[in-house]
Amino acid sequence: MAPHPVVQAIIDLSAGAIGGTACVLSGQPLDTAKVKMQTFPGLYRGFIHCILSTYKQVGLRGLYQGTTPALMANIAENSVLFMSYGFCQQVIRIAAGLHGDAVLSDFQKACAGSVASIFSSLVLCPTELVKCRLQAMYEMEASGKIANSQNTVWSVVKTVMRTDGPLGFFQGLTTTIAREVPGYFCFFGAYELCRSAFADHMKCDKNDIGVAPIVFSGGFGGACLWLVVYPMDCVKSRIQVMSMMGKQAGFFKTFMAITRTEGVRALYSGLTPTMVRTFPANGALFLGYEASRKIMMKQFDS
Repeated sequence: MAPHPVVQAIIDLSAGAIGGTACVLSGQPLDTAKVKMQTFPGLYRGFIHCILSTYKQVGLRGLYQGTTPALMANIAENSVLFMSYGFCQQVIRIAAGLHGDAVLSDFQKACAGSVASIFSSLVLCPTELVKCRLQAMYEMEASGKIANSQNTVWSVVKTVMRTDGPLGFFQGLTTTIAREVPGYFCFFGAYELCRSAFADHMKCDKNDIGVAPIVFSGGFGGACLWLVVYPMDCVKSRIQVMSMMGKQAGFFKTFMAITRTEGVRALYSGLTPTMVRTFPANGALFLGYEASRKIMMKQFDS
């Protein structure tokens, strides 16, 4: 029997949290390289140079700067994302006049994921702001843009509260939503299409395709997301990091300033480590989500 809607929401929330944890642990060093290259595109020749330079400057912990807020960000984002994803699927079923257990098309699931991302952006933006600032802290201090290093989560939180108040944590929110809505349409759409292709090829149900196809489908979904939204993510990182120096221009002004002074190529700084990271990180995300959700849902099978 199907679980109660509240229980279903808790299952989706828990599975999303497990997936988010797996995502961070498998890809944090490459995410650090991405943020450093986005905010200081002229400082590094490539992502390997960035990783080696960070290791020489700060040691291994430098590659894991921002792991705590990254875990908080991913657990919060994916918990809300997958819980909202389940809820939005039900809304689409009602809107389409389908019964409660009807299987949605891949396009309908992509639409549900896109709408769900609006809710997840509200919890993602504050934690991602802290993460991005910690990841780019060394470069901000070395370039003389800030005087004192804020090298702990608590010191960054206190600084934001003191200088900008609670709303300071939502700098970059518009850009985050502008990134997430089209990004997660592609993310869930590509993931579901890829799973459908595997299921057709293997002549089995989508839920029984196995570990490797799920990991590949998750990685493929992540790759599609980043190819579509990467310039917006670059602008978001720049706003969130550079706002340490004072009030930062909004999305459009920052976007135009980057393209005018640094060229369009600067909007794609850090794309290589992002694409390298996306297969293990998003593969782990969906594997953690699907496997844990399947185990929890089994408790309600008649």
